[in-house]
Parts: sequence; structure tokens; C-alpha cells
Amino acid sequence: MLENLVGTKPENMLLHGPSKLLVHEYHWHSPKTGIVASYTPNAADVKDHFGVFRGVDQIEAFAQATTGSCAAFLSYVKRNEEQGISKDEFIPTFISIGGVNFHSYLLEGETFISIGKIIFYKFRQMVVDGRIYKIPRGIDLNHYFKDFTEEKLNNYEVGEDFTLVAELFGITGRAIKKK
Repeated sequence: MLENLVGTKPENMLLHGPSKLLVHEYHWHSPKTGIVASYTPNAADVKDHFGVFRGVDQIEAFAQATTGSCAAFLSYVKRNEEQGISKDEFIPTFISIGGVNFHSYLLEGETFISIGKIIFYKFRQMVVDGRIYKIPRGIDLNHYFKDFTEEKLNNYEVGEDFTLVAELFGITGRAIKKK
């Protein structure tokens, strides 16, 4: 059984189709505490928007990386499934977005990380706070986060060369059972 999401392909955990999947890789994960995941916007992501990855898509990417991925993993563990999650049983939904403060922006090809701290989880509903950082070019994220800890997560300890893009509060998602 999986201990965490590091090394798992996001498409095996998330229900989103390939054109809407906004997570490329999981770099650190403590199942009941939080996660670090990355994504690099492509040409389709920034089309007709000045080459800028839209703020609403940043929020979606953060939600997929955090509430979506972490809740799917906890469901996977609870059910002791062998392969991913049932894509026919639940629909992932936003319940609320507490607040978002943008500090910078992301362009096509600029990799960013979503760092999410689980605030609450019960009955397929999860609340996460966190941040989005643009990463410095040429950094190996798997190597960088291999010794990451819950303490570093709680303090958002990343290098000074990481650029704060957004702070997110009360991002709440719930898996709704299909009828």
C-alpha cells in the first residue's frame, strides 16, 4: 500500500481529464498534514490571456494538488484499493474559497509549486490553507524537497529564490457521491 503520493502519477489519483489536469508531480506528502506538488503552465493554459496563467487556474491547480489529491489519497487508504480511485463514484467539487491574495503572476513555462496545509478533513470534505511559489529555473524539486518536514511545511520554508505568487485560505473541497 502507498505511504504517500510521492512517485504517484497525478492522473492515477485525480478525476480530471488530461486537458484540465493541473498537477504534474508530487514532491512531498504527509497524508494527514499536507503536500507539495508542481505544475508548469503550457501554451493552452495561457491562450488568449496575454501569456499569463490565470489566477482562477492557479486556484484550481492549488485545489487539485491539495484538497483533490490529499482527499483522494485518504479515501484510497481507507478503502485499501490497489489501483487509484474509482472515477465513476464521486464528483470533486468546490465548497468554498475563503480568500486569495496574489503577489505575483506566472507565465507559460514557469514551474510553480502548491504548498498546502490540511486544516480540516472529515467525511470526504477537506479544508486547506497554503501558498503558490514560482520556482527558480533549473532546480530539481524532488531533490530539493526530499528532506522537507512538517515543521518546514507549517512555516512555508522554501528558499529565498522562490517567488511568492499567492496565499490561499480556506480552500474547501468535497467529493460528492454520484446518484
